[in-house]
Amino acid sequence: MSQQASAPPPAVDLRSDTVTRPTPGMLRAMVEAPVGDDVWGDDPTVNRLQAVVAERTGKEAGLFFPTGTQANLAALMAHCERGDEYLVGQQAHTYKYEGGGAAVLGSIQPQPIDNAADGSLPLDKLAAAVKPLDDHFPRTRLLCLENTIGGKVLPAAYVEQATAFARGRGLATHLDGARACNAAVASGVALEQVCAPFDSVSLCFSKGLGTPVGTVLVGPRALLQRAHRWRKVLGGGMRQAGILAAACLYALEHHYERLAQDHVNAARLAAGLRGVAAIEILAQDTNMVFAQVPAAHCAGLEGFLKARGILAQIGPVTRLVTHLDVSSAGVDACVEAVRDYFSAR
Repeated sequence: MSQQASAPPPAVDLRSDTVTRPTPGMLRAMVEAPVGDDVWGDDPTVNRLQAVVAERTGKEAGLFFPTGTQANLAALMAHCERGDEYLVGQQAHTYKYEGGGAAVLGSIQPQPIDNAADGSLPLDKLAAAVKPLDDHFPRTRLLCLENTIGGKVLPAAYVEQATAFARGRGLATHLDGARACNAAVASGVALEQVCAPFDSVSLCFSKGLGTPVGTVLVGPRALLQRAHRWRKVLGGGMRQAGILAAACLYALEHHYERLAQDHVNAARLAAGLRGVAAIEILAQDTNMVFAQVPAAHCAGLEGFLKARGILAQIGPVTRLVTHLDVSSAGVDACVEAVRDYFSAR
């Protein structure tokens, strides 16, 4: 039986920064990685990754997970017990986009709070949401923030205030840092500074850093021992996972600083699309552009772009994401295609 060749990748894929493919150098690092059985704790590449990320974030220990969703859930379950509650934004990934795992699998009640325009959770709303110690209520145990959120970098002064508020109320703090590396690079500060205010942080490598898989949860060793158990329960115990951890180590060395180029390309994309009368740019922060597209043209524009080798999810509010596999030339090709589409109508 003949095998059908897989379709070539699109010229430009702006759907998400999760669509990146491993570079040749990353693939070599994966193939050459020394491995062991990580469930037994003897995979040397995983152990090295965990130690390196813990050091770079200024935390005591690290724990490797296959996905950010699983890392966040294990962190919530390590911080909270059944019937506890965590404070979280309405637009936060851990609340809105992770299948309700905290409630379904962790028996942890989320207390969602409306995000402000800058992605923060107003302190007065946090204060109002904390429950008194009374058997009628769940115990409020944790504040969970996200940075970046919607591409926006949380203001550092706000993060200090919010985490200080949490400590003052006896709450632990967790950062969904899926794009914390983008936040650090955009702010011109060390990753440790972004992570410092939080008890635990999850760092995703399969977004702007360009790995196929991988998140590292960092925090106190005792907390990660609890998270290690939940990782196993949630199906995250992997064997020769050093093949994947090697990609993350390669990304830290070779792809971290270049995140700045993704931010430059996003600004270039926003600037180009501002020249299209039918498009309104709503926001551009770090590597994300949010644009308003006339509803009558969403399907047509998406199909037109696809025919040009450009993938994007076009809706009335469209998110376009730059990443490792999007060059400045690719950005220009997208802008030109959008102009061509609307100039013909």
